[in-house]
Amino acid sequence: MLDKLNIVKQRFDEVSDLIIQPDIISDQKKYIPLSKEYKDLKQLMNKREEYIALSNNLEEAEEIIKDGSDAEMLEMAKMQMDEAKERIPELEEEIRFMLIPKDPEDAKNAVVEVRAGTGGDEASIFAGDIFRMLTKYCDSKGWSVSTVDYSEGTNGGFKEIQFEVNGEDVYGTLKYEAGVHRVQRVPQTETQGRVHTSAATVMVFPEAEEFDVEIDPKEVRIDYFCSSGPGGQSVNTTYSAVRLTHEPTGIVAQCQDQKSQHKNKEKAFKVLRSRIYEMELAKKQAEDAEKRGNMVTSGDRSAKIRTYNYPQGRVTDHRINLTLYDLDNIISGDIQKIIDELKLVDNTEKLKQVSDSL
Repeated sequence: MLDKLNIVKQRFDEVSDLIIQPDIISDQKKYIPLSKEYKDLKQLMNKREEYIALSNNLEEAEEIIKDGSDAEMLEMAKMQMDEAKERIPELEEEIRFMLIPKDPEDAKNAVVEVRAGTGGDEASIFAGDIFRMLTKYCDSKGWSVSTVDYSEGTNGGFKEIQFEVNGEDVYGTLKYEAGVHRVQRVPQTETQGRVHTSAATVMVFPEAEEFDVEIDPKEVRIDYFCSSGPGGQSVNTTYSAVRLTHEPTGIVAQCQDQKSQHKNKEKAFKVLRSRIYEMELAKKQAEDAEKRGNMVTSGDRSAKIRTYNYPQGRVTDHRINLTLYDLDNIISGDIQKIIDELKLVDNTEKLKQVSDSL
């Protein structure tokens, strides 16, 4: 354990030196990730100091007990030894979890897209339900949600809707919601009372900073058009909506949520950067999942992750075979218990790798 921590200390000393260099401070692309790494490593260094102190206390107590000549010191040494023996295993477990490699994307904000899948009008209605579930969850976390673009369904809900989420560790949490969500229920549009199966796809992108993805403006086609959504005459009669097409990749991003053309353009560029960034990230996640044999976060958009069965009031997450009979609360945004279980499985897999290397 100490050998591993000493290797980490070498990196901590290196990062400590780097973040005070003027050329690093002036380069945000280098400084921001290094300052985040410093913060994480500092916590590990505090644990290392505690670990060394406890190990020294244990060694000292064992020597006093072995000598046995001082009765008063003997009693104190036994107490010191008991305390160290009790705390060291707990501390080792804490350190193992802290040694799990942190995904640098996890701390980022996110762009989320919900799309109606198979199932016609009912799929659009369900996509609306998933959108509300996710936004209510975000509200419960104190995160801010801002709509970017949407296309309404003919009978309610959305054919697709895109929104930004800002807060602490947003992507690291919402990435577990990416994939195909399936619903089994009697649709509002069904007159015979038959249960139908419909689906909605959720995509979650880490919000890319400008220095994460460099876009050549010459490679982006910009189209302006009238917004189609609610918002009164000022929205619908001015060319405030913006559509961006990144010609090398064919990726499109658009925004019509703001009355200002400039603000819509700014938001659309943010989404475009995130979509290009996510394209590369999805490949990496799929490779990592294949290496680890872990499908909890695989980057596979076509993977069916969860079923919401209304007749039985049941929600099943297929990645970890978790079934909860609490559909009403879950569809109302109470998804923390599911995310906690997914994180536990993901971290346990990562922890096994860390333990094997210790």
